[in-house]
Amino acid sequence: MINAKELSVAPGGLFRGGVEVEDAEIAGTVDGTLTVRGHLTVAATGRLLGKATCKRLRVEDGGQITGQLEMLSDKEVAIKTDKPA
Repeated sequence: MINAKELSVAPGGLFRGGVEVEDAEIAGTVDGTLTVRGHLTVAATGRLLGKATCKRLRVEDGGQITGQLEMLSDKEVAIKTDKPA
């Protein structure tokens, strides 16, 4: 699984695999497992396939989500962002 600050998939772009990010903007296609601790935006041209977990979700008219979607609570986000000493 890839850990990153941000994921941005441009229109016509494809990301396949697993990623954990702070924020994501999907205007192309994401196929896999996506964990977003902050904001997930699926644009009108965006497609999300597989499993997604996020804190906040915005789907523009025309955006597609196919698969499993789970919303994170504030407590779950705090646990996921805690770093062991």
